Amino acid sequence: MDIVFIRGLRVETIIGIHDWEKRARRPLILDLEMASDIARAAATDRIADALDYDTVSQRLVQAVSENRFELVETLAEHCAAILREEFGIPWLRLTLNKPSAVGEGVDVGVVIERGERSANNTVGIQSSTASQ
Repeated sequence: MDIVFIRGLRVETIIGIHDWEKRARRPLILDLEMASDIARAAATDRIADALDYDTVSQRLVQAVSENRFELVETLAEHCAAILREEFGIPWLRLTLNKPSAVGEGVDVGVVIERGERSANNTVGIQSSTASQ
């Protein structure tokens, strides 16, 4: 199984358990690795045959920025569910980083893996009108 990755996806949202965190948007950084069989896309050179990372990025930005969460764990699970359900991704690793959450210069977050990473999995391809 091949991997399509997105690194450094920056999204601003309301997240946190403290009252002061609930009053202002703060940045989060997402890194993703997603299982995908890229053979067909490589052969056709068509975005319709690929896991469109632009569409994935836009969907995650929308989902994160339009919602409020208290815990990074909850947000990570929400993002993983979107990726698996809407894009048919059989396996993913998501790193969610909340910069300066516990002090200046200290980043915290979670890394989750969901699904099965296997060459036998088939990946649903999300078609997009976006051109690359």
